[in-house]
Amino acid sequence: MDDASILPGSAASRIEDLLRQFVSRAHELLETQERMRGLLAAVVSIAEDLTLEAVLDRVVRSARDLVGAKYAALGVIGSDGTALTHFLTVGMDDETVQRIGTAPTGHGVLGLLIHDPHPLRLHDLGAHADSLGFPPEHPPMRTFLGVPIRVRDEVFGNLYLTEKADGEDFNAEDEDLVVALAAAAGVAIENARLFADIGRRQRWREASMDVAGRLFGLEDLTTGSGFIAEQTVAIADAQVAGIARARSTGMGHEWRAVAGSRKECFDETARATAIALAAKVSITGETLELPGPEVFGPGTLVRYALVVPCGQPGQDAGAVVIGRVDGEPAFAPVDIEMAPVFCSYASLALQVARQHRQREELLVFTDRDRIARDLHDVVIQRLFAAGLSLQGLRRFCAPGPDGERAAEKIDSITGELDETIAALRNTIYSLNEAKSGDSLSARLVRVVQEVTGELPTTPRVELLGPIDTAVPPAVADQALAVLTEGVSNVVRHAHADSLWVTATVADGEFELVVADDGHGLGDTTRRSGLKNVAERAEALGGHFEVGPAEDGGTRLCWAVPVTVVLS
Repeated sequence: MDDASILPGSAASRIEDLLRQFVSRAHELLETQERMRGLLAAVVSIAEDLTLEAVLDRVVRSARDLVGAKYAALGVIGSDGTALTHFLTVGMDDETVQRIGTAPTGHGVLGLLIHDPHPLRLHDLGAHADSLGFPPEHPPMRTFLGVPIRVRDEVFGNLYLTEKADGEDFNAEDEDLVVALAAAAGVAIENARLFADIGRRQRWREASMDVAGRLFGLEDLTTGSGFIAEQTVAIADAQVAGIARARSTGMGHEWRAVAGSRKECFDETARATAIALAAKVSITGETLELPGPEVFGPGTLVRYALVVPCGQPGQDAGAVVIGRVDGEPAFAPVDIEMAPVFCSYASLALQVARQHRQREELLVFTDRDRIARDLHDVVIQRLFAAGLSLQGLRRFCAPGPDGERAAEKIDSITGELDETIAALRNTIYSLNEAKSGDSLSARLVRVVQEVTGELPTTPRVELLGPIDTAVPPAVADQALAVLTEGVSNVVRHAHADSLWVTATVADGEFELVVADDGHGLGDTTRRSGLKNVAERAEALGGHFEVGPAEDGGTRLCWAVPVTVVLS
């Protein structure tokens, strides 16, 4: 008997159904197991690299392979949370992408996930009410699956998948797999971001150390602000940067340097608009991240602006304005965090380099003083005594030819000693002249130090431009006399607590400003001294002004062209 004759027909049919169900469930189980393996492989794949670009590329490729889609894309949402700033695609060749043109920014169906970040499955993408259609060269796309990617509580971007294999719709299982992959992708993206932030911070720190070392090596420290601006542009990946400092008179701020490939954006309008913000940040020590037009004025190419202090709150050490133009990304949080550190470090390094340079010059001058003093007090006196002793030997010369030759020899030696003494005196004079003529900047600082010993606070001296190379000796001598007169008036008559001195060479003119916070000119100020100052300016073809300062006290301004030399 065969098997069919043993079982009733209904029982055999039921067993066959059960076997078919078992085989079907087994196939589903195998498919599920295979998909889970694919999901696990995708998670491992996206975690293998720590660079953000590589992680994003692996995420979008893994999502496509996981659900069998023909095309896949990942859109990164911008900081404003309203549009896509980056769009990565997989499945199209470069030629097709180029023919399509501008990448999507988050309009139409793609924008639904931006405003409502939940998974979305569509049978026909083009039939949706929010669909805006496709560009002429765009390949046809029908089935659609979109899933948001979250990094912690923030929506980082969205995964877009289209055209499932065999024309089938994306099902709930596909959605669950991509949602799980998106969760793992969120962790991988966060790790990549942290890794990138660590590298970015390290780059800022290395740049801070490098700029400090290079500032100490500058031959002309008057170019220090320009050098810092250039380095700021490089490290911040910016296109323009400007440095503002407080005027040495204590009244207002001014721009010292502008650098960058788009420094034309720092026109007169931008300078006038940004100086108030720079002054505020310089005093408060608070970094400001603002839209470009708020800092550089309307119509500017600068889209993102960062106003960074160069010191601690209350120091008023200046500020740096950094700009990125249209098409560039916004400043990352790590840039906003590290930019003040870099600018403060660079500003402090420039200040220390200037003080070190002045200290070296003062040491040279001190050594020259010692040499001149030793030559005068010791060497010349000994030579003079030796000459007198030789002249005293003439009385011992006996009459006759031998005595006459001895007397001539004594006179010859005495004459050589006189010449040596004269040469030494010239050397001493040259040392003193070198002390007063080699470096105008050091002489200006020394005058302030020597005259202001009775002031309750240390005077603030600021030297701008090529003072030591562009100012002729005649102008330098007159400037020293003017500075002595101006500072002496402050010490004797102004009853001031603070003194500011600024010497500037710019646009073919040397300008000397002496300002204080005292009681003003008054009636006791020696007018004859000020008259002499005015005459010195007139003799050099310049001008002289003295009057009350904006915030009280007195301001003296003496300016002459640096091309004029007294006859």
